[in-house]
Amino acid sequence: MTVEHAPQPPVHRTGYDEATRTRLAEEAAQIVARYPQARSALLPILHLVQSQDGYVSPRGIAFAAQTLGLSTAQVSAVATFYTQFKRHPNGTYTVGVCTNTLCAIMGGDAIWDEVADHLGIGHDETTPDGLITLERIECNAACDYAPVVMVNWEFFDNQTPTSAVSLVDDLRAGNAVKPSRGPDQVASFKEVSHVLAGFPDGHANEGTSGGEPTMRGTVLAREQGWSAPPLTGGPAAAEPKES
Repeated sequence: MTVEHAPQPPVHRTGYDEATRTRLAEEAAQIVARYPQARSALLPILHLVQSQDGYVSPRGIAFAAQTLGLSTAQVSAVATFYTQFKRHPNGTYTVGVCTNTLCAIMGGDAIWDEVADHLGIGHDETTPDGLITLERIECNAACDYAPVVMVNWEFFDNQTPTSAVSLVDDLRAGNAVKPSRGPDQVASFKEVSHVLAGFPDGHANEGTSGGEPTMRGTVLAREQGWSAPPLTGGPAAAEPKES
């Protein structure tokens, strides 16, 4: 008996089918147009191909190289330098637990241990269902809300081992999850990569970016009438005065 298979779309030599490559090429052209030199667009184009494949794949590297007139070695050198670019398939959600000094002493190490044990994975590993990639983060730049967990670079402040486990369980269950600050709902890794490539998703003005702990110093300074001292000793101060 002969088994008939549905025809497959033609694949471009970069590895993408023509429809996908055409769309990526159109968006890449928009990115390149923002820069005086094409090669300056490499970082956002890497985010672009990551938004398609879920990581910086070999075909994504080939596409970036061809688009910018670079060698694949040059593109790979950049892709391997920055930890935001993944070189193997990433989960739908990247969960980053800060274990740097302040977060660690506030409970970050305990959060990491609990979440890693609950998920059964370690640093830069992904759950078998492909939903969660777990990362140990050195600093999430949110010490005023320590300990902090991030999901696809959105903040979840003042976490505990229990709340962090509930967070990853909600993500795996497909529940809508709202970060402490930022958009009304956490987007997928691919969707966020597309935003990082420079394409707005319409959620920039949702939520708040700075809360009471962030603004406390400014408020206190205004209440007390404090101000920064004048600058002294700089290059301008060293210039000789006219006699």
